[in-house]
Formats: sequence, structure tokens, C-alpha cells
Amino acid sequence: MSRKILLIMLWLVCVISVNAQQISKKMVHKFDRSARQELIDKWYPLALDRDYGGYYSDITYNFNIGKHHDKMIVTQSRQVWVNSKAYADHGKEKYLNYAEHGFQFLKTKMWDKEFGGFYNLVSREGNPIPQPNEAKTAYGNAFAIYALAAYYEASGNIEALQLAQKTFQWLEKHSHDPKYKGYFQHMEREGMPIERSEKNPSTSDVGYKDQNSSIHLLEAFTELYKVSPNPLLKERLTELFLLIRDTIINKDHYMNLFFEPDWTPVSFKKNSREYIAQHYYLDHVSFGHDVETAYLLLEASKVLKRDDLEKTWTTGKKMVDHSLRNGWDIEKGGFYDGGYYFESSDSLEVVNLDKNWWAQAEGLNTLLLMAQKYPDDPMNYYGYFEKLWDYTNKYIMDDRYGGWYEWGLDTRPETKDDLKGHIWKTTYHNFRALINCRDQLKNFE
Repeated sequence: MSRKILLIMLWLVCVISVNAQQISKKMVHKFDRSARQELIDKWYPLALDRDYGGYYSDITYNFNIGKHHDKMIVTQSRQVWVNSKAYADHGKEKYLNYAEHGFQFLKTKMWDKEFGGFYNLVSREGNPIPQPNEAKTAYGNAFAIYALAAYYEASGNIEALQLAQKTFQWLEKHSHDPKYKGYFQHMEREGMPIERSEKNPSTSDVGYKDQNSSIHLLEAFTELYKVSPNPLLKERLTELFLLIRDTIINKDHYMNLFFEPDWTPVSFKKNSREYIAQHYYLDHVSFGHDVETAYLLLEASKVLKRDDLEKTWTTGKKMVDHSLRNGWDIEKGGFYDGGYYFESSDSLEVVNLDKNWWAQAEGLNTLLLMAQKYPDDPMNYYGYFEKLWDYTNKYIMDDRYGGWYEWGLDTRPETKDDLKGHIWKTTYHNFRALINCRDQLKNFE
């Protein structure tokens, strides 16, 4: 090889390296700006209810206050968590003030002072709204723990930590199943788990255990364990971790959604397509939950300092691969909502083509994790990450008013002027994904 050719090759390597670093820095900046200027600074302080406390529920497409403001523990807690993390991330006092505002509402209005535990739903003013079969939920109390632990870490407010610990003990007493492990989801106000009965329609989830509350209890216990480890919390976190990784995730590398108390999966596979469609909520493959859970398992494994981390990576990878092979839109990108393995077919059929915002957010985070762990894998996770980021920018992120649409406009263009925020949608999935991706991208420099 001549000296001239060698010099040209070295020059090309340097150019490629410099360009890669420039691209990476631009991506880091873009994710940081998207997290703050285009998302949380659009929401806050707008969403703070200065009259009654907590946060408004309805935020319009163009960032005005909407009409309906019953307040759910999940949504209120998620906003406390986001602002706590934003303060920890940027050190701006305003975010801590926004988190404090939400914490006070949780403490004074949403905690049941008579029976303990957090109400699932209250009015705008903070008065409990009775709900059949779900006055209290494990899912809702999990997010309260998640928020309180993060707020304590950001603020040092010991009241927040004590309330998080108190909530964990309330779940231990009322929701935890000492026989079959895991947690019952639905409880009466007094804390009594609600069993399945003939009164429940076949499409109802009341009385079942489920993957969704399980993964978010895992997430919440992980957050609490970071700031306040103790033997019982470690035992329950480990129990959930193993239950999800080794039972809820099945041999076909996706999660069953609902279960009998003994963890027998709920399935309608032997029924007609019409009957299966009626019971879609209870039984389908949820690609978004699968990619999200891969991340949550890894977080828990690291916090627990488990010695089988590689097994968890392998489990997560198989779930992500299953979602990419079966639930990815090869034309425009993005994860579809759900699929089904019909008994008459060996392959999965996508049965819901919609693409919700949270699945794309979780996908960005998890795909980048996989890209770092498996950079030379044939799946090319970074390539999928780039395609998903392009899809999210084009169809999920609003370049008119900021924020994220609830549904991808490629399949649901009619939702362009729907609410940006409501009782089930806030800033949690997308803010977490954006700051996690930003931090991961720094490792690609």
C-alpha cells in the first residue's frame, strides 16, 4: 500500500469519526431540547392548579387548560416524578417547586386518612370519587411510591420518604398475595382485594392479576430501593423481578396480560375471532409493554446487583426482537399497538394498527439500550432507533404547538386536535425516554 493511499484512508477515518461525533452532539442537544423546551416547559407551570392544588388533567392540543379535571393518582404522581427528575437533571428551582406543589396534593388530598392507601380518583377539589371495584389500586399506589421516592431524592423532604414507606406497608398488608406471590390490583376503600365473581362481565379485568400493575410495582419498588433499601423491600422487589422475568414473560418471548390468582394466564385463543376481539383488552400481545418491560427489568436487576444480569439482558433482547419482527411497521416505522396468535395460524397477526405515544417513547429508550449492549447484532438496533426517532418526529411530536400527540398521525390523523393531556396522558413516558436517550447518546460520541 502506497503512503498516499494510507494517508487518504487515515483522513477518511478521521472525517468519519469527526462527523459521527458532530451528529451525536446534535442528537444529544435535540433530545435535551425536546425534553425541556418542547415538552415539560410547555406543560409547567401551565398545568399547576393554583386554586385547588395538584395538576390540571385536561390540556388542549394548543396548550390551554381544558374542561375536565377529576384527578387520578396515576397522573398526579407521574407529574411529581417528572418535575422531581427535571430538578435533579437541571437544578432549576422552579421544577422542584412544581414537584412540591404536586406532593402537597398527594399528601393532603389523595391519601386516605382513615383507611390508608391512595384514592384512585378525586374531584378537582380533592374529594374522593367512589368507583365501583377500584376505590384503590395497586397500580395507582405504585405510582405514588414512584413519585414520592423521586421527590424525596430531589428535595430531601423526609415526609415524602415516610409516606412512600407507609404506602409500601399498606400494599404489603392489603395487596400482596403471600400464597401465590405478586399483588392483587383492585381493592375496596378499606383495602380488601376484590375477587372475581359472576357479577363481573367477561371483558372486565376485576379480580385478575396483571402484567401492567406488576411491572409498575417493579418500577416503583426499584425507585424506592435506590433511596431507602431494606430487607422486606428487597424481598418484594426480587419477588416481582423473578415473577415478571420467569413467569409473566412466556416461552414465546412476550408477556401475557392477565392471570388467575395462581398466575394461570387468561386466554381466549380457543374462541372465535369475534369473541377474541371483544376481549382484546384482556388478551393480546402488547408490543409497547414488552419493550418497556425489557428496560424496567434491567433497571431492577442493576439496583438489586443481581449476578444473573446477562440472563435478564437475554430475556429483554428476545422480547425486543419479538416486537421488532412482529409489531414494527416496516413501511413508516413505529410500534403497532397489538397483535394476536390465533389458533389457526403459526404466525402473529397485527390486530391493532394504531401507534400510541407511550410505546414509541419506551421503544426509543429500549432500542438505544440494546444498541449499546449489542452493537454488532444483525437486528441493527441503532438503525431501528433512528427510524423510530424519525417516525416520532414526523407523526407523534407536534411541530405546531409542542408536546406529543396521543396517536401517530399516520394511522389516526383525525386526532391531531385531540387533548395533549388528560387523565391517562401526561409527561412521564416521553420525558423519561428523552432524557434517558440523551444520556445514552453521550456514550456514542
